[in-house]
Formats: sequence, structure tokens, C-alpha cells
Amino acid sequence: MGSIPHVVEDCMGVLQLFSDGTVYRCSDVAFNIPVVDDNSVVFKDIIYQHKLNLSLRIYKPKTATCSTAKLPVVFYLHGGGFCVGSRIWPNCHNCCLRLSSGLNAVVLSPDYRLAPEHKLPAAVEDAVSAVEWLQRESLSENCDAWVRDTVDFDRVFVVGDSSGGNLAHHLAVLIGTGSLEVGPVKVRGYVLLAPFFGGVARTKSEEGPPEAMLNLDILDRFWRLSLPVGESRDHPLANPFGPGSPDLEQVDLDPILVIVGGNEMLKDRVESYWSRLKEMGKEIEYVEFSDKQHGFFTNDPYSQVAYEALQVIKRFMVGYSC
Repeated sequence: MGSIPHVVEDCMGVLQLFSDGTVYRCSDVAFNIPVVDDNSVVFKDIIYQHKLNLSLRIYKPKTATCSTAKLPVVFYLHGGGFCVGSRIWPNCHNCCLRLSSGLNAVVLSPDYRLAPEHKLPAAVEDAVSAVEWLQRESLSENCDAWVRDTVDFDRVFVVGDSSGGNLAHHLAVLIGTGSLEVGPVKVRGYVLLAPFFGGVARTKSEEGPPEAMLNLDILDRFWRLSLPVGESRDHPLANPFGPGSPDLEQVDLDPILVIVGGNEMLKDRVESYWSRLKEMGKEIEYVEFSDKQHGFFTNDPYSQVAYEALQVIKRFMVGYSC
């Protein structure tokens, strides 16, 4: 008689992996984040990957019409350690509302397959599919009206939060190496909000005091659940400077902005990412917000510090829009 399946990995009750390999996902997460009523932005959902039934949410300012100047596009890739998160979660939704209104941009927020049911590189493949969807729209006679009437395909930026920042990095590498051709869509730059990178060797900030909602056990659990079976945190999908990672010095990377909170456990990895790419001569900027913890922008996008971060992102986008 077999033993009763028991929980072997627990992600705050939102995701649980059982000993028999089954996965439980909570369908009624108790969010302590109210949905913002931003009347200046409208949104709708569409399927961008029919085979996998993956959707994205399109946000656009109400002032955007076919008679006004075309707006830049912002891809927003949500966080969640590759294991949790969705375009419909309140923090993600509120963040996209703020990006759309604050940047006067069309925001595209795609869902992607999550681990452990779909381990990496599934999420990377889906991020690629989302960008390819926009490319197809740019070439289609039946382009979605919201996209056709408002989007400037020549001004596309990718914003990624945490694991979404990791995905943004891999998109930058794929496009920079020519492995991903998306013309006539032109990605002008990438904004990485505390990108979720890893490595076998611990950093000082990882070993330091935990954050209010993040600790080393959670970070390690996300990597155990999301990386291919048997792989370590030095895998190229986790560590951009791991032993098997591509030589980024040889990659023609488009401009990158990295933003991090001064009290984040990921701070040292983010700062190292910036400094090493800077030494390679890449166009990369580092901005640190003192005393802030992980998710400070996404979880409270209408706060004063989020407004300040938004101005940094806006300046970056304006600087690389030509």
C-alpha cells in the first residue's frame, strides 16, 4: 500500500508540489493589494499563443486614437520566480496601468508557462512568442485595431520584473546575437527591475538579513522548481556569467537600464550584472533606490518612490527612442 502524497515544496501556499509529482495551485489567492481604478487607461485580453492558450493583456491610454501620434510599446514581463504570477494578479495589473498612463505607452503584459509543470526554458520560449506575436501584428492586414491604430512598432521597450527581468535579459541576448529576428519591430531597450539571477556561490546580500516577503529559502525553492532537472544555479538560464553561459562581450546588446532597491537580497547580483557589462563596453545604466526591498515598484506603483522610478524609466525611453 503506497504512502499518502505529502508536500515537498511549498511556495507560500500559492503553489505546492507533492511527493507523487502532482502540483496544487491556489485559485483564490488572498491578495492584500487593492486593484487601482485608473480611469485614464483601458485594457483588454487576447490570446497570443493559441496552441498553448496563452493570453496577454493590452493597456492603452484613453487619449490614444487613430488620429493621434503613435505610442511606444512596453512589454511588461511579470515576476514570481518562474513559478507563480499572472497578468491578472493585482500587483501586475496595477503596475501595467501605471506604466501605460505614466509613460503614455501601449503596454503588453503576457502570461507565460510556469514551473514546475513547465520548467525553463518554457518561460523564455513564451516571452519570444509574445514578441513574435507583435511582429506578426505589424505585418498583418488583420492587425488588432488597438495595435494598428496606436502602436509605433519602431519604439518597443521590454520591462521585466524579477524573473521577468531575467526573461528580458535573455530576449536581449537572443536579439543581440541575431538568433531572434523581429523586424520591422524594433526593440530599443530593456528595463530590468531587480532581475532574478542566481549562482552557486552566495553573494553578501543573499546571505544578509531576509526581506519582509523574501528569503534565501524562497529564492532557492524557485530555482529548484524552475531549472531543468539536475541543473544548478550556475545554469545559463539562471547565471548570465556562469561557466556555460554565452560570452556577453561578443553580443550586440541594446541599451539596458537596471533598477534595484538598496535592501534587496538580489542587489549584489544586479550590481555585478551592471558592472560586468559596463566593463565590456555595453550601454547599461544602474539606478539604486536606497532602503527599498524587492517589488517596491510593482507592488505599489502609485507611490512616490515608484513615481521617481517611473521618471527614470521615462528618461531612458526618451533617450533611446531615436
